[in-house]
Amino acid sequence: MMRTWILPMLLVLCGSAVATGLTLKGSPGTAAALLLGFLALAGVHSPLIFPRSIGAREAQRRSAVDGRPVVFWRPGCKYCMRMRIRLGRSARQLHWVNIWRDPAGAAAVRAANDGNETVPTVLLAGRPHTNPDPQWVREQLFPSA
Repeated sequence: MMRTWILPMLLVLCGSAVATGLTLKGSPGTAAALLLGFLALAGVHSPLIFPRSIGAREAQRRSAVDGRPVVFWRPGCKYCMRMRIRLGRSARQLHWVNIWRDPAGAAAVRAANDGNETVPTVLLAGRPHTNPDPQWVREQLFPSA
């Protein structure tokens, strides 16, 4: 778990240090702008942006019961972020697996992508879909809509 927090924490610390230095040099406006930029980068890489991750085996078990897709992702992935943002509130209905925290999830992604850890990989009804369009994923949640 600590591994996923290292980059966001470093970004916040570095941003704070840079902002402090600029403020002391008399540039509080620039300091504030840079600090906001560093905080935005930390947010993008934070695991808090995504719904709570579960293990791959548990996600696949739940998906078999409720039919909802499993999304394999990792922090810092711009394509995962795109999917998460475009899914909006619907994202909470999916089963999310952070492949950096779950070795079985990483293995499932490698098996589906010729040995590569390409994310997001969405597993639906036992079939993997690599980097699918978020609209398609949403349609899988609400097939009649």
